[in-house]
Amino acid sequence: MKRAMTIADRAATLSLKLLAAVNVLFLISFLAMMALATGKARAELPTCTGSDMMAEMAKSDPAALAAIRADAEKTLNGKGLLWKIEKDGQTSYLFGTMHMTDPRVTSLTPAAREAFDASATVVIETTDVLDKTKMMAALMTKPELTMFTDGTTLTSLLPPQEVDGVNKALDARGIPPASVAKMKPWMLSAMLALPACELARQAGGAPVLDVKIADDAKAAGKSIEGLETAISQLEAMASLPMDFHVQGLVDTLKLGDRIDDVIETMIVLYVNGDTGTFWPLFKAALPSENQDEAGYAAFEETMIKARNKTMVERAEPILARGNAFMAVGALHLPGPEGLIELFRKDGYTVTPAG
Repeated sequence: MKRAMTIADRAATLSLKLLAAVNVLFLISFLAMMALATGKARAELPTCTGSDMMAEMAKSDPAALAAIRADAEKTLNGKGLLWKIEKDGQTSYLFGTMHMTDPRVTSLTPAAREAFDASATVVIETTDVLDKTKMMAALMTKPELTMFTDGTTLTSLLPPQEVDGVNKALDARGIPPASVAKMKPWMLSAMLALPACELARQAGGAPVLDVKIADDAKAAGKSIEGLETAISQLEAMASLPMDFHVQGLVDTLKLGDRIDDVIETMIVLYVNGDTGTFWPLFKAALPSENQDEAGYAAFEETMIKARNKTMVERAEPILARGNAFMAVGALHLPGPEGLIELFRKDGYTVTPAG
């Protein structure tokens, strides 16, 4: 255990960044339908078995944990989920979400609930997920974003030495390889990167936090607006190199049950508002021999930096009216090119609000 938790230069950045990419509202919501279609919905809710990796490290390697925490301290705006945004006399709030159904996630803190209740407008990443019929219709117009529409199959893209391992891993999860042969690898990675208990909750109709916020807003008569479309999120993922996605799928499958620990740890960090700890922890705790610096850079630019800029651009007319509650994935908040800093660069005063 101690060796597995030792800080390593060869971090599992690829599979972990794809796990982070799963923290995209559309993908998570779509997984519920995927689970139903592949027979993963269950009458009884599977037990969540993940362990908090930070708690493990506190016992097995406290020095490594101290180094991770020191690294996390360097992350700009890496602490806190709720932020007040002010400009020209107008006040709104920015709230970081986690796109999951876990009760620890979907229970807003008192400060966040107060900001939400006082708002007139609620903003989420995309409102497309609120009408799954329309979302599926939009998907049908561009099937190439989720499925191979030519002679390509998943097996044809896998390195020959990985085919048997991937098929066995899929079988172990109750997914016949033939049933997903035409699925784009990142779609499959997204489905496999969630614990069975989370998939079952979604398949049973439990809303992820963002959808719950939107549902509550609708019930309260608030205006609901979105910053992206489901198609734009899909296009962003689909634009990344195919080799990057294929290796991400292989690495995700190799993580096996450790994925449950990753998700559990992300939940614990999220509840504590430690958004700046995600990457330092996972880079240190999950070693891998795979390196794809170009793929990492493309991911960072496409899935985080470019989307952050788009979100800010589309949010500013809404913020100009004031009294808005903007809820987006927490991984979009910290860092020098995170939403908090981008808003500050545009003249907003952004301060922690609880």
